[in-house]
Parts: sequence; structure tokens; C-alpha cells
Amino acid sequence: MIITDTHTHLYSDAFDDDRKAMIKRAIDAGVSRFFIPAIDSSYTKAMLKLETDFPDHVYLMTGLHPTSVQENYQDELAHVEDLLAQRSFFAIGEIGIDLYWDTSTLEIQKKAFKHQIQLAKKYKLPIVIHCRDAFDDIFEVLEDEKSDDLFGIFHCFTGTLEQAKQAISYNMKLGIGGVVTFKNGKIDQFLNQIPLKHIVLETDSPYLAPKPFRGKRNESSYIIKVLEKLSELYDLPKEDIAEITTENSKAIFHI
Repeated sequence: MIITDTHTHLYSDAFDDDRKAMIKRAIDAGVSRFFIPAIDSSYTKAMLKLETDFPDHVYLMTGLHPTSVQENYQDELAHVEDLLAQRSFFAIGEIGIDLYWDTSTLEIQKKAFKHQIQLAKKYKLPIVIHCRDAFDDIFEVLEDEKSDDLFGIFHCFTGTLEQAKQAISYNMKLGIGGVVTFKNGKIDQFLNQIPLKHIVLETDSPYLAPKPFRGKRNESSYIIKVLEKLSELYDLPKEDIAEITTENSKAIFHI
């Protein structure tokens, strides 16, 4: 059984004390593919080291996270462009709009999001979207940019059934993680109305640990709890969920 974690921040300092042991736990649990989203230039060195240390398991993205879109965002975007010119990546992400922490940067967040979508099209890469309190703004940008070469993952999807269908209409898979195990997560109430071909698994570790680890540091091995929940919701064996969602990840990342 091959399980793919399509979104995990393995370079986070939350793992500094036990990173290799934590990754080994995940591999031993069947999680052999880790897709690593970028945040900003301050993490690039740590991401590249992670790839060097685990070349058979780690797949890097590049991009500028919306909470890192500040006054210097054009310098950060230039860094992303420099990296893309130097080497290959598997996605542009995580990118998008976050209005939970700061609404004052909305306009430059939109500009950064659109620019990075255009970079993804140029390099024929998927995008991985971060959306927090910003569905309408995200959909507005996607509507402007929609095309056959726009595709990717709506990371940490927490919206409604209608929003799920709208995200899928833009060639997005839904990234499902620990939230699906929460009592107040709500997506468990309708997720089985979405065909599995539109779903990929993720942890977003070290954030959003599933039950029974909620509130603690998340790690990639805990994706098993997400897998178990989807097995219950779709009434399918865990092996089938793992196989289908891994195939979906291959369709997105082309590996």
C-alpha cells in the first residue's frame, strides 16, 4: 500500500529534534511520497537539504505563501522565478489568499497569486492553493485564469459542497487532511458526494493533526487517520483509498 502525503512541511523547525525518525515512522507506515510546499525564500535552503537527505521520497514545490506576501513580495517572486530557471519542481505552491491574519494585503496577495498561476502555466506545472477566509477572492482569480493548462490541488479544503464543486470545476483536486476527522470540520458530512477521483490526501504537518492527536504536532504518519476516515465515509477498504488517491496525485504531479 503506497500512501502519498501531498502537503507536508517536513522542513519545519517543529521537526528539528527528530526529523529523520519522524520521516522513518511515516515510511514504515506506508507513506513513501512526500510533496513539500514552499513558504518563502527563508526556507529554500532547508527544503533543498530535505531533498538531498531523502531523494527517493521528497518532491519539492516552489512558491510564495500568501502570508509571506509583504512589501518585498516582488523580490520574493523574483526568487521563485530564479529557482524555476535553475531546476525543476513538481508544483507552484503553496500560493493563494489568506485573509485570516491580515486583510490589508489583499490586493498584493491577488497580484502574487495571479503572477504565480501564470508561472505555473509557463512551466506546465500544477498549482497548490492555500485559501483561508478567502473563497470568493480565490474563485475570482481562478475565474480570470481558468484554462485547460490551469490545474492543481485546493489544499486543506474546508469549504461547502458547492465550493468543492466549484473548485473541481477549475481542474482542482481537493486536498483532504485532519479536518475531515474533526467533529466541527463539516466536510465529513458531504465528502462522499464527491467522487474519489477528485481527492488527494495530505497532512499539512506539523499543523492540523487529526483525531486523536488534535492540538498536538502533526506528522506524516498520522495520514493513516485520514485514510481510515475516508475508508469509513466511502465504505471502501483503506488499500483502495490509498491506491486511488496516490494515482490522483500522480495525475497532478506527473510522478
